[in-house]
Parts: sequence; structure tokens; C-alpha cells
Amino acid sequence: MTETSTTDEDESETEQRPPTRFVVAAADAGVRLDAWLARRVPGLSRRRAIAWLEESKVEVNGRRRAKGALVAEGDVVTLSEPPPPEAFDPIAEDDAALVVLFEDDDVVVVDKPAGVACHPLRHDERGTIANALVARFPEIVGVGYARREPGILHRLDNGTSGVLLVARTKEAFESLREALRAGRIEKRYVALVTGLIERDEGVIDVPLAPHPRDARKVLACAHERDVARYRPRPATTRWKVLERIEDRAMTLVELAAETAARHQIRAHLAAAGHALVGDVLYGGPEVPGIAHQLLHASRIVFPHPRTGRPIDVHVPLPGDFSRAAGRALASG
Repeated sequence: MTETSTTDEDESETEQRPPTRFVVAAADAGVRLDAWLARRVPGLSRRRAIAWLEESKVEVNGRRRAKGALVAEGDVVTLSEPPPPEAFDPIAEDDAALVVLFEDDDVVVVDKPAGVACHPLRHDERGTIANALVARFPEIVGVGYARREPGILHRLDNGTSGVLLVARTKEAFESLREALRAGRIEKRYVALVTGLIERDEGVIDVPLAPHPRDARKVLACAHERDVARYRPRPATTRWKVLERIEDRAMTLVELAAETAARHQIRAHLAAAGHALVGDVLYGGPEVPGIAHQLLHASRIVFPHPRTGRPIDVHVPLPGDFSRAAGRALASG
């Protein structure tokens, strides 16, 4: 694999939507822009509205405006990123399937299937891991980064399967959150990628930024001009070859990303010329009968929030990954 350097995943699936547009009503004509944003955009405080204006994340009729500018009836206000999500608790689904890999009074580790979201985006949404979690572990409601993702320490893209770490108490969450920030939580992944990787192991050290033209993606800033323009965050992914499938020009790899950013593994592999099989968004080939990338969170090692002893949880490749890989190899 070619290493690219400047100077996941726990692939955080912070959902990205197209720019959000609002039209100013007659009743709001003459209101300061920052106040109007705080009043009309759900979940947006005035302080954050001012920050967005200063960061050029808001346009009125296609142009930047100062926070003290007054809006007029019919003005079209565009946000370059979606407004903050509403605060709500997931609906408890008592009959929802949930595979628990490890459980005690402080933490739970579950096995997330591919195609299932970690948490809901709407208050009435069902079928996510969070819906199943609050039904089985109701004490986690209100624990975590946001109410709609109770207890979840790290998130996986909808299309990524595997281990997901959940805290059952606020104390456990804060302890594990600090461990995650400090790089003391080890996460391993298995992926099928395009191309034959010649070296046995290596590191991809390329910072990542929101993609300037496609809100669904992140941009691997491998060039100095991109670093200067987009101010990316550092991101490092370690990889090791598990198997080379020479007749199909594909490679099975193990990856590690301690403090992963959104889509880190997907963007890093694509930037290195080895996109994930099934990851059409980042240039990978389609797989017949499957609509997601072949990426599996296979292992997590973390310090127990109460005792500090290492907890090591491993889950093998799921059957749908193996079947999809077989179809990809057969059609490659």
C-alpha cells in the first residue's frame, strides 16, 4: 500500500445532509440574522449561530452576511451543514434483536449488524441499535454525547458491522470517553479492499476534513494546499495484510484506528488507492446483492471504567460479510 503523508473506523457516522435552506417569512422581516437563525433553525443556539456566521457557514441569497444584518421577507438562508439534531430519547423496542458480546454493571459491548444504524435520526424512528439498547438497559437513557445515542462511546457507519461499546452509567461513560481521547481504547477492523497491497504492513497518516463539494464524504488532505485551505484534523490508520487474492486483485486487511474520525478508514483506503469493496461512495466496486462496504469492526480492547483491567472483546466475520466477499471475488 502506498503511504501518503502531509506535514476511521470506528467510523463515526455523523450524518451529513445537503445544505439546508430556509425562506424568511413576512413576520420575520427586519429581524437580525443571528437572532433569526436561533429562532427558526431547530436546535441552533444564538451563540452557535454567531459562530456559524463568522465561519462562513451561512449565506443569504448566495452571499455572506454579518450577524447584525437584517433579514427581509423572501430571503433564502442556506446552511452549509445540517442544523444540530433534536434532543429526544429513542423509542424502546422490547422485541428488537440485540447480540450482547460482553455485559456487566458498567458497560455493554454489542455486535452491530451491517445495514443497521447505531441510533435514530428522528424521534419516531425504530430499528436502530439504540432502540434495542434502551429497551434492555433503560438506565442508559440520558447517558452519553446526546440523548438519541444513549451510552454509545463510538459509532459505526450503517454499513459497518461489528463491536460497539456502550456505557451503562454516566461515570462509566466519562471514564471511557477519556480513555478514547487518550488513545487507550484499541479498535481493530477487517476489510476487503481493491488491488494487491505489496507491503505487509504500514501506516496511512493523512488529515481529514469535510468534503468541500459532497457533504456525504470526507476529504483526505494529502496535499499542502488542501491542508491550508480546509484545516483538516489529524488521522492515522495502521494496516496489515491478512491475505492477498491475486487472481481477483483484492486484499484482505486488518486495520487499527485508535481515535478515529468520521469515515476515516474508508477515506484513507481510497486515498491510498485501495478503496473498500462495496464502498461506491469512495470509488469502490459494487457487490451484487449488497449495498454497503465490506468493513467489519472485529475487536475492541478497553480499560474497564471501574477496575481499569483490560477487557478484550472479539467477534468473527459475520456470514453476510463472507457471502458478500465471495460474490465480490466471484465477479471480480
